[in-house]
Amino acid sequence: MSNIQFEEKTYNTDSLDIGLWKKILSLLGRSKKHLIILGILMVFMAMLDVVRPYLDKIAIDYFAKGDFKTEEIILYAITYLAVVILNGIMVYSFTRQSAHIESGFMQDLRDKLFNKVQMLSYSYFDKTPTGWIMSRLTSDVGRLAEILAWSLTDLVWGFAIMIAASVIMIKSNWQLALIVLAVVPFLAAISMWFQIRILKNYRKVRAINSKITNSFNEGINGAKTTKTLVLEQQNLNEFKTLTNSYRLSANKAAYFSSAFMPIVLSITAISTGFLLWYGGHQVLMQQMQFGTLMMFTEYATQFFDPLKQIANVLAELQMAQASAERVLSLLDEDVDIKDSQEVIEKYGTVFEGKSQNYPDIKGDVEFKNVNFSYIENEPILVDFNLKVKAGQSVALVGETGSGKSTIINLLSRFYQPTSGQILIDGVDYRERSIGWLHSNLGYVLQTPTLFTGTVKDNVRYGNLNATDQQIIEACKMVDADSFINKLDKGYDSDVGEGGGKLSTGEKQLLSFARAIVSNPALFILDEATSSVDTETEKKIQNAINVVLKNRTSFIVAHRLSTIINSDIILVIDKGRIVESGKHDDLMKKKGYYYRLYINQFNQEVQKQLLG
Repeated sequence: MSNIQFEEKTYNTDSLDIGLWKKILSLLGRSKKHLIILGILMVFMAMLDVVRPYLDKIAIDYFAKGDFKTEEIILYAITYLAVVILNGIMVYSFTRQSAHIESGFMQDLRDKLFNKVQMLSYSYFDKTPTGWIMSRLTSDVGRLAEILAWSLTDLVWGFAIMIAASVIMIKSNWQLALIVLAVVPFLAAISMWFQIRILKNYRKVRAINSKITNSFNEGINGAKTTKTLVLEQQNLNEFKTLTNSYRLSANKAAYFSSAFMPIVLSITAISTGFLLWYGGHQVLMQQMQFGTLMMFTEYATQFFDPLKQIANVLAELQMAQASAERVLSLLDEDVDIKDSQEVIEKYGTVFEGKSQNYPDIKGDVEFKNVNFSYIENEPILVDFNLKVKAGQSVALVGETGSGKSTIINLLSRFYQPTSGQILIDGVDYRERSIGWLHSNLGYVLQTPTLFTGTVKDNVRYGNLNATDQQIIEACKMVDADSFINKLDKGYDSDVGEGGGKLSTGEKQLLSFARAIVSNPALFILDEATSSVDTETEKKIQNAINVVLKNRTSFIVAHRLSTIINSDIILVIDKGRIVESGKHDDLMKKKGYYYRLYINQFNQEVQKQLLG
């Protein structure tokens, strides 16, 4: 197990990172066409919004005089109605396109992230909290989808309407236009000042949110432990500390966000006041028609509304940038264990394997001068050498932290040697694909993992092409058939979340059957019997004797009674083999293994006498 502590990447950019948002836009996939259509719709909406004040000006300056023809008023009414109807159609289309973008982008990005999580190496999950990953896949993705679907299009609409309104205002009266446009530099400076602070605080909020999600996850998964150790109050206090920290950071971020808009409103209100004062004076002096002043007033409102909207969107983008950074950090995470391009070309990837090119595994395994460390300068294995012939069973014995699990994790290619080689049938396993190795590997963990679904579903995960009869035969091998038939629906019974409806022993038997149905060439049992009762252990031991025959197997054992028939027993201490041989040979040596076995035997005898 790695001792590496998780440290979240920090970001120091104080403004909008255009390069980062370009990367996010590149992830749009099928939603890209919807975004382009949406952008075009928003430009048309802006044009229609700009037309209406001009139509109002005509109505006030021309029709109010009464000197017009009937057909002119009819044409005007038809034009105005057409603008209103078109605007309604645009709003409907805009809403529909935005919904497509939000749902489509959310699905595509979550698919990409889940795919990435599936590809990441075992070491990544050693050091990364589950809550951190869950936060990326849920709230961060949702935040980005919302921003892209609704806020970015508001930017397009806002800039389009501001440009169109500016052109008409300048052509109509440049002095009044100047009054409106003069506030833009001030608003830009204020926006920048607030954006820096909003981004800084929302980064902190998102980081704390991940910790809260992880705390929720641990609280649910560890509910039994919490209750048996009476840790409810302590856990609640720790959770309250997290949520209080979240509240303080969120309040600070909300303070800047809420203060930002009133300042923008105040500046725009002052500008509108100057516009009315100066324009009203020109109307009184008969230097400008009243309809033109009203048009300018409407354009000022139209200009400042999107300006405020843009300011608000920029603030939201600042908040969402924290989510964007965190999502991209997961997508950009390096995969520690991966195949070379040459191997991929020949054998394919884990998702698209070229199984027809997979060579059969005979089962010879060799560790050749293998060195390995989780942390630099803290070696776990040092110049480790081991030769195992096809069909042999190898048992690994030693104290906790001696390197037993590291050896089988290296063999499984969850990690790779820092130096040295691991050969399978005489070939460095890095010259074969990860998919090839794992498809020939049967792995039974100390803590069995079942998935939501039926008994049959969970066993079939070992071989998706397995028939019902093959599943039943695998279960009979480990004597799981007896308890399965007692369930309400037999093999079609639901096991519950994480196999919660079954006992630990029953889950372990299904886990063993799942490994058997895959018909692996290499078998690994990692403390597979340490968490089961004596009766279940006997069932598994009987299955081991049958299933492991003529298969290369590695067994990490806590109960030494389960490995006495192994071909090779290795006693591991600090990453080195200190004793090796068969059970009888090691007992004759009366060394470390002998003392360990005698101590366990005496403990079992005492339990039986006391029981």
